[in-house]
Amino acid sequence: MSNMDAELLSIGRFARLCGLSIGALRHYHEVGLLEPARIDPESAYRSYARSQLDDARLIGRLRELDLALPDVRAILGADPGERRRLLAGHRSRLQALAARVQRQIHWLNRTIDHEEPIMTTPASTALDLADRRQLAVDLFNHVWTLIETPDRTPMQDDEMIHAAHASRYHWGEVGKPENLARGEWQCSRVYALLRRAEPAMWHARRCLAICEEHGIGDWDVAFAWEAIARAEAVAGDRAAVDKALGRARELGAAIADDEDRELLLSDLATI
Repeated sequence: MSNMDAELLSIGRFARLCGLSIGALRHYHEVGLLEPARIDPESAYRSYARSQLDDARLIGRLRELDLALPDVRAILGADPGERRRLLAGHRSRLQALAARVQRQIHWLNRTIDHEEPIMTTPASTALDLADRRQLAVDLFNHVWTLIETPDRTPMQDDEMIHAAHASRYHWGEVGKPENLARGEWQCSRVYALLRRAEPAMWHARRCLAICEEHGIGDWDVAFAWEAIARAEAVAGDRAAVDKALGRARELGAAIADDEDRELLLSDLATI
C-alpha cells in the first residue's frame, strides 16, 4: 500500500468525521461538488483525503442554511472576500424571510387572540367591497413577496412599485384610516428599498399625517416614524435618522402588545 492510500479514508469513515451521510457524499460526487480523492478501479469504492474534511463540513453547514447546491458550489470556489459577500447576500434573504414570517405570525396572533375580524365588509355591498378589499390584501402580500425576491429584475422593481400603489388605492376605497396609513407605510418601504429617498419620505410623512389626523396611536404611529427614519437613511441625513429613530423608540415603548413592540424594534435594528 502506498503512502497516499494509507492517508485516505473510506467513505464510511469520512462520512462519520464530517457529519454527512454516505448517500449525501455519493450525491455530491455525482453532481461534481465534492470529488473523492480516489475511486478504486475494480470495486468503485470511493476514498477521501483528510484535507477534504473542511470542505465537506462546510458543505454540510451551508446545506443546513438552505443554500442551493449552485450557491454552495460558488461559495466553495470563492476567495475569502467573495465568500463573505455571498454569505451576506444569503443572510439578507433569510432576514427578509424571517421578517415576513414574523409579520404573518403577528397577524395570526392578533386575529386569533384579539378576535379581530378577517373581513369587515357590510353584507349589503359584500360583492364589490369584498373584491376590493381582497385585492388590497393580495396586492399588499404580493409586494412583500417581491421585496423578499433576491436579485429582482428592473421589471420586478416596477411591478413592486405599481402593486404597492394599487394596494393603497383599493384600501382608499374600502379601508379604514389604519389601512390607509399602512398602505402609505408600505409604499415608503418599497421606495426606501429602491434607494429613492424623495418618494420614500413623501409616503412616510403621509403615513404619519394620517395617524395624526385620525388619532391613530400604538404601533401604527411608531412605524410611521420608522419609515421616516428609513427614508432619512436613504437620503444620508444621519442627524435626521437619529431623531426619527429616537421618536420611534419613544413611541414604541408605549406599545401595549409585546409582539407589536418587538416587531418595531426588529425593524428599527435594520436601519
